[in-house]
Amino acid sequence: MSGFLNVNEIKEKVSLIDFLRNLGYSPQKVANSEHFFRSMLREEYTASLCVYEKFGVWCDHGGAGVSGIRSGSVIDFALAYWYPSGLEEVLHKIVEYGQVDIDCLKSVPSGEVKKERPVRFQRYEFERVDELGSNAAINEYLDSRGIGSVAKGHLYEVYYYALDDRNKLRRYFAPGWPNENGGWEVRNKKFKGCLGHKGMSFLEGSAKRLCVFEEYFDFLSWRVWHPKDPAAILVLNSLSMLQTAKARAIKYDNIELYFHHDRAGRAATKAFISDLDISRDSSWIYAGFKDYNEKLVADISSGKITIAPAGFSGNAREGLTL
Repeated sequence: MSGFLNVNEIKEKVSLIDFLRNLGYSPQKVANSEHFFRSMLREEYTASLCVYEKFGVWCDHGGAGVSGIRSGSVIDFALAYWYPSGLEEVLHKIVEYGQVDIDCLKSVPSGEVKKERPVRFQRYEFERVDELGSNAAINEYLDSRGIGSVAKGHLYEVYYYALDDRNKLRRYFAPGWPNENGGWEVRNKKFKGCLGHKGMSFLEGSAKRLCVFEEYFDFLSWRVWHPKDPAAILVLNSLSMLQTAKARAIKYDNIELYFHHDRAGRAATKAFISDLDISRDSSWIYAGFKDYNEKLVADISSGKITIAPAGFSGNAREGLTL
């Protein structure tokens, strides 16, 4: 088989259950559409890797293996299972073991195929991760987004090296937060991306109520108005994690959705409610704005709300780029 494989078609056609069966694994327990396996990504004695057949996603509740990936689609599983093999090699193995006919995208450059996966830096190296407070540029950026007062404990100063547009390695910094697959989501005024494996971010809270956000800054904007709300928090970090999010949310009695007011966000909200009718669209709170953060910034600018700026000491590091 030649050419680039159709990533979306693989996700749609390859059954995770059949794929695992063809690899030689059988579930230890089946409850409705949930299939529990002993994790084949690490050593364990109880079945804590769950495949949600209805959504076509999996989650290793016991923790991540050496790859750092602990949830996602059949492609994410294969990347973890055959770690550190590259994406193209893994896709061909999925087709082989999935035993389905998959089209090749012979005329599509590899750069376009990679857009099916969340944006991430292909070459980077961490320098360090610090608590917020010492970098003026990061604090000013968070204040401009209205979330500086609630950022500590949720965001960090991430310092790293990455290739610039001229393919030269440069030092950068940005506010960032960890996802549950071992990666770091980073964002500033110029870009947003992921260092390492893409994944959702989850904050423990109420066992019955879950608030689901499309982006982390929307969660922090919500936190400005709800500083003591005990709800559990799930941030997708990318709509590509939608199926995984639905599988994680299924155990809650009350699910509030805070997705964007654009075509993709509205479609995600509709799909979420269609599969989990206990969930409800709570985005009416920022009606007239694209997202929760846009409303927060507008309310601060108009004087409807006053936010104390984030405190900091020292200056932004010389020689670094935000």
